[in-house]
Amino acid sequence: MLTQTVLRLGRAGYEVLVARDGEEAVARATAEHPDVCVIDAMTPKLTGWDVTRRLRADPRTCDVPVLLMTAQAQTARRPSADRERDPDGYLPKPCSPHELRSSVRAALTRQNAPRRITTAGTVLSRITRSSATDQRSR
Repeated sequence: MLTQTVLRLGRAGYEVLVARDGEEAVARATAEHPDVCVIDAMTPKLTGWDVTRRLRADPRTCDVPVLLMTAQAQTARRPSADRERDPDGYLPKPCSPHELRSSVRAALTRQNAPRRITTAGTVLSRITRSSATDQRSR
């Protein structure tokens, strides 16, 4: 799942930073301040839910949108009700390339971000898109 996510985001023109577990994801997100985090719910050491809570509790990362990847279909469809605890959105596992790109793009648009993304789970990614690449994808 990690490799596919990194490849798909890389092919979409994003720079991806990877974290192998939840603790590393929190540390990298705090240090790098990404525009978006994509987190696997089943990340080792800290779950995606725990990573989300820690990011929300830190003033340096509390505004970073979080997308949580989960195999639980009912969770993936449930809207977020508690901004301080829940992610901003859910992605099903497996996730289609189109759905992944669309969700990331929507989170960046809501954030008015310059195209950097961090994914965590077994992935912490940072994504940077040049304006030329961005224009071609529209």
